[in-house]
Amino acid sequence: MTRFLATTAIATVLAGSAFAVELTVGAANVTGFIDPGRDHSNVGSQFYYNSFDTLVEKNYDKLQGEFRPGLATEWRLVEPTVMELKLRQGVTFHNGEAMTAADVVFSLNRMYQATFPPYQVRARDRLANFDKAEKIDDYTVRIHAKREEPLWETLLNLQQVMIIPEEYTKGLTGDPKVAENDDFEAFSLKPVGTGPYAITQLVPGETLVWERFDGFWGEKAPLDKVTVKHMPETASRITALKTGEADLVTNIAPDQLSLIESDPALKAAGSATALFHVMIMNVNNPVLKDPRIRQAMSLAVDRDTLNEALWLGKAIVPSTHTMEEFGELYMPELTTFEYDPEKAKQLLQEAGYKGEEIVYTSFPTYYTNGLLAAQAIVEMWKEVGINGKVNVVDKWTGGDADMMARNWSNPMYFADPFGSFGVMWAPNGPSESEGRFNTDAAYAESWERFRFSKDVEARRAAYAELMERIRQDPPVLPLYRPFESWAMNKNVNWAPKPGHIPYVLDFRAGSISFATN
Repeated sequence: MTRFLATTAIATVLAGSAFAVELTVGAANVTGFIDPGRDHSNVGSQFYYNSFDTLVEKNYDKLQGEFRPGLATEWRLVEPTVMELKLRQGVTFHNGEAMTAADVVFSLNRMYQATFPPYQVRARDRLANFDKAEKIDDYTVRIHAKREEPLWETLLNLQQVMIIPEEYTKGLTGDPKVAENDDFEAFSLKPVGTGPYAITQLVPGETLVWERFDGFWGEKAPLDKVTVKHMPETASRITALKTGEADLVTNIAPDQLSLIESDPALKAAGSATALFHVMIMNVNNPVLKDPRIRQAMSLAVDRDTLNEALWLGKAIVPSTHTMEEFGELYMPELTTFEYDPEKAKQLLQEAGYKGEEIVYTSFPTYYTNGLLAAQAIVEMWKEVGINGKVNVVDKWTGGDADMMARNWSNPMYFADPFGSFGVMWAPNGPSESEGRFNTDAAYAESWERFRFSKDVEARRAAYAELMERIRQDPPVLPLYRPFESWAMNKNVNWAPKPGHIPYVLDFRAGSISFATN
């Protein structure tokens, strides 16, 4: 909890007095490891921005934030496929090592030329166009792409290419001159970055502690210490907030906000999150091979009713796989997903559906309202004649051959359709590699035009083709962008920033302050 008197909080922060400014966060989930290159989970995304930096930063106060210097002070294309970056001098890692071009090249090439299997997955789904990084001098690097890259700054702002120290990482296990898989495993439990807060404690799945890093190159962190504690139940998080055990808590659903709003000592901040809760369908399951059955499963789901019942109408129900954050690639005019129970019934009849049981698998608590949505969807299926059943498990089953349908999420990993739909549903991406989705030459050709065209209208046209393919042969139904809220003591001024990827706990300078009364 905050260790200061509310009436003197800002004075304490500004004056830098001897009183420590501490914050306790009650989180629905706490990550089991910290490695920005390896991670792409909703849980993990909360924990990187405070401790790590990218070469290219951006203004997260804006929905489509402009890019600005980070660990690189300037960058330019020296050839159509080669970007040269000048590095910021005087940057220090949390362990005291100075950052140089060697660390940047190591950090980038561990992803671009990945040998560690988890890095290989992340490299394949978002960084496949990058060949290598090379050192020119101690504060100059060049990055080589395989073909002309329309999204340079966007892909240099990714969490996965945050910078870590080479010498420290290689020295964690085995040969200190060689980067070994065990080094990366060890790093994930003893992470070191360049950000304003050092991670001083990590109990996987339970506790994470940040402490202000006085050697940070930028504006100093406003908090001395932040302790994040795992509080899986919503009721326990709200109780912790009311009793002062926590100062800020995550993942409060709209139907619980009245408990916050009725307490004069508390307040909430929320937004429609930059991700979709989705229903995925295994196109290769024998019962679901006929796309008409999957179309019917999708058409039977009244997503507006789910929004009203589970999110009090605060979520965003999409007509297609698009978000306003995509800027010029935002395409709400497309109608890829809709509710039509009569058409669902017709398609089931045409497909010769015989009432086979279709299992909808759900995590018990991972997604806010996830299990409730699964139960409601199975009831909606029943209305059109689908014999559905909810199966609750606490493990990921998306790669299981017998998986039929289940809940999942599709975040915006970066502000472009490639950074949301594309990361999951590209040719050879996670969905296809796990065996629940298929692409062909026509799909790949549309994808290539979408991914690499420099012309916005050409990208939009190609994306529309991809969405039409998804409509006809659906592997996924985006349910909604959930409206997630964070509740806090009334003296804490914090809110999620619109330019961040989902769930980021941003406690950098300018992102959190405290009321004086």
